[in-house]
Amino acid sequence: MGKYRSDNHTMTDHHQMDHEQMNHEHKDHNHEDHDHEDHDHMDHMQMTTHDHHDMSGMDHSMHMGNFKQKFWLSLVLAIPIIFLSPMMGVDLPFQFTFPGSDWLVLILATILFFYGGAPFLSGAKMELKQKSPAMMTLVAMGISVAYFYSLYAFIANHFLSGGHVMDFFWELATLIVIMLLGHWIEMNAVMNAGNAVEQLAALLPKEVTRKNDHGEERVPLDQVVEGDHLIVRAGDKVPTDGQVIEGETTIDESAVTGESKRVTKKSGQSVIGGSVNGNGSIVIQVTGTGESGYLAKVMELVRNAQADKSSLETLSDTVAKWLFYVALIAGIGTFIVWLYLSDLPTAFDRMVTVFVIACPHALGLAVPLVIARSTSIAAKNGLLLRNRQALENAHEIDVLILDKTGTLTQGVFAVTDVLSMGTMTNNDVLAYFAGLEKTANHPIAEGILAKAAAENISPKAATDIQTEAGIGLSGVIDQETWKIVNQKGLTQLGLTVPEDKIKSFKEQGNTISFLVHQGAIAGVIALGDQVKEEAIDFIRALKEMQITPIMATGDNQEAAEAVAAYLGIDEVHAALLPEDKEQLVKSYVAQGKRVVMVGDGINDAPSLARATIGIAIGAGTDVAIDSADVILTNSNPNDVLHFLSLAKQTRRKMIQNLWWGAGYNIVAIPLAAGVLAPLGILLNPAVGAILMSLSTIIVALNAMTLSIKKEAHER
Repeated sequence: MGKYRSDNHTMTDHHQMDHEQMNHEHKDHNHEDHDHEDHDHMDHMQMTTHDHHDMSGMDHSMHMGNFKQKFWLSLVLAIPIIFLSPMMGVDLPFQFTFPGSDWLVLILATILFFYGGAPFLSGAKMELKQKSPAMMTLVAMGISVAYFYSLYAFIANHFLSGGHVMDFFWELATLIVIMLLGHWIEMNAVMNAGNAVEQLAALLPKEVTRKNDHGEERVPLDQVVEGDHLIVRAGDKVPTDGQVIEGETTIDESAVTGESKRVTKKSGQSVIGGSVNGNGSIVIQVTGTGESGYLAKVMELVRNAQADKSSLETLSDTVAKWLFYVALIAGIGTFIVWLYLSDLPTAFDRMVTVFVIACPHALGLAVPLVIARSTSIAAKNGLLLRNRQALENAHEIDVLILDKTGTLTQGVFAVTDVLSMGTMTNNDVLAYFAGLEKTANHPIAEGILAKAAAENISPKAATDIQTEAGIGLSGVIDQETWKIVNQKGLTQLGLTVPEDKIKSFKEQGNTISFLVHQGAIAGVIALGDQVKEEAIDFIRALKEMQITPIMATGDNQEAAEAVAAYLGIDEVHAALLPEDKEQLVKSYVAQGKRVVMVGDGINDAPSLARATIGIAIGAGTDVAIDSADVILTNSNPNDVLHFLSLAKQTRRKMIQNLWWGAGYNIVAIPLAAGVLAPLGILLNPAVGAILMSLSTIIVALNAMTLSIKKEAHER
């Protein structure tokens, strides 16, 4: 992919020497002009994504909308069962029966098992196939044993002699409904995953202008092949990777590569699909489409990173895995011991009781209730949580890797300061700059003219404008000669400026231009991608938390080092391609480090997906957002600190709830197995049900007490 990296070629205007420090004009991240519903050319991209937002396997089997419907229909089926069927053999005060009611219970329970239990059964199949039994396997075991033993009990009670056999239809119904509720709560709390392929497709135009023997034609993008000649007019998105064969322009690649300034493109130079053309028109020869294109390769990196990360286990899955093995061993052990001590029916009955009790209702709600509470608090504090694993993995973070443009800086190349060095006002200085730059079309001129327009300042009328390559320009205003020069031009004129006047400009890596009149400096203007006000405090806070901040940017080395030095970041990696960033993250993860990546561009997407936790700036590209676990809606880096604080509190609550949920089993499984039988004590089913209800209530109340520390979200 290195062939797609553009060089910074020499420009003929007066800002040639300063362009290495420039930060770009405006990063167009919103892409409002694209029709996200129109993906005719998505097949052309030939890409798929891996859904890494694993909800204990649940989202592998259904869409959240269907899941909501499944819960409500299952609840309708469960209510009659709860009223008509005893709880572990004990009739509750509100329960009743009528002739044939047991047949109704059997029919409803059968429908409920195969309909409401379907996601757990398919989830268990997937977990067992991966040789990693977890929550789905535990639930599937519980409901399967409950249903098939109850089916046996029904047959035995109606068609065989030998006394009444206790059924578990009540447990089957409540277990399925509560587990469905828990997963629905969790999925509803966590934002739906978008489709990164759709967002990438939206970066490219649906139709392109292709040259042919008769002139030009409009054709769908998916009909374009390598070698075609495409016309890219001013303001158009570049439709494919290619090489310029006619014309000259400047192209904004910031959203794609992270380069923070527009790059001049002439004949023979490469362009990247998805970048934005400036004011010139060019003809390109297509060098890459579909899977050979730059965006496709970025998405391949994203897919691979997400697939690797999806193997991470959640806390509840870990607990469920151990419970599954404990229940399996305890159940089989119980059967063997009771078969030796008593008879087959008793042994079978004890084993089934262990299996049913081992699937705790509270465990199904333990994490989802905390997730729901946490996501609600997060949303109120400018955080959108897209992956529950982010909350669990945010403890003990070692390294925080930050993109520069748009993350630590505003992401907008603009005038940051205007300074008068003589008798003129700052507004007068800006008016003279704007007058001299009015006919230019480079980013510096555009930034100055935009500032003048924003301040309602009319540019001075300038004539006889002459450009001196690499130094500056001159023009006549009010019959007097005025010059704009860079540092090199200032030195050639034998002029100097007090260092203290421009020190802060240089520290932030700004481009500095000087207005000269009658052999003296009349004013100074600084342009750049301004560092966010809160960035310095943010970096300081990270260091206090023993988290190492690292800058990783697609921007040039000089601009990156200037911003890093200003913020106090010691480690800087500049001029990085998407795969370079991803490799950087991968190297730290391989060392066993917990890595947070914060970024906003397409070039950040693979590293966002690869990191332990990927955090996207809300003003960033849709592709970056789609690859992240957390989104900062306010684009404020301090919100990273708020997230880390909330995640710490959330994890603590999760662990507490898992102990309450699983703690019920620590008591119930041995009692159900009959370890105290020699003392004449067997678990009374009603006592088991009370313990189960208490643990569920405690789990719910504990989740509601979650709160973010006040100091963590004060702004």
